[in-house]
Amino acid sequence: MSRQDGGTPGTPETHDDGAATGAAPGASTGAAPGASTGAAPGAATGARRGRPRSEGVERAVFDAVVGLLDEGVPLAELSIERIARTAGVGKATIYRRWTGKEELFVELLRSVEPPDPVLSGTSVRGDLVVLLESLRERGVAKRTSSLLHNVFAQMQLYPRLWEVYHHTVIEPRRRLGLDTVRRGMEQGEIRDDLDIEFVNDLLTGPLLLRTVIRPGASLEPGLAERVVDTVMEGLRPRD
Repeated sequence: MSRQDGGTPGTPETHDDGAATGAAPGASTGAAPGASTGAAPGAATGARRGRPRSEGVERAVFDAVVGLLDEGVPLAELSIERIARTAGVGKATIYRRWTGKEELFVELLRSVEPPDPVLSGTSVRGDLVVLLESLRERGVAKRTSSLLHNVFAQMQLYPRLWEVYHHTVIEPRRRLGLDTVRRGMEQGEIRDDLDIEFVNDLLTGPLLLRTVIRPGASLEPGLAERVVDTVMEGLRPRD
């Protein structure tokens, strides 16, 4: 753990198939995350054929990242090489599963967050409650998880990671909300003379305020239902 990331060039590392992975002849050993890793042709072929993921390897990699974060290592200093060495796997093993450390970090965050909400599609109010309850649960998880708190605190200063997280986690959930609001307008449950994004902001705003701007504010059970019912009361179509 005290070794520097430089490592000994050409030293093979063991990965999940029991084979050794080293830099391919002529390949760069200092590839940036997300760039070409110079892995041996066989590794790339395995990935293209849909090589099955090993839960044991993924768990080892996730545990390595969590352990390094708990030791106080900043996100910016968590190179793929350092993570691989700590997890006891080869860099090629990691790059077969993730394009770079940004994607790895985002998947790690997703693994410790509440699952994405599943909407029934039968009740606009019910689906909105499910979406806001998901936000509430994430807020609670962030407060109780030292990992989430640590990563989110640093992520704001790491634009590339924040962009990947926003694109793969936040934006899909936001689209769920917009689609639900749109359905409410089409079904006559929500006024259709308002901007859809504005309505979605009215609904999600109270939860985001309590989880981001006022992290000590109450996130009591039933909050999602109270927000949805209060906001929808003012959004009912006018006679």
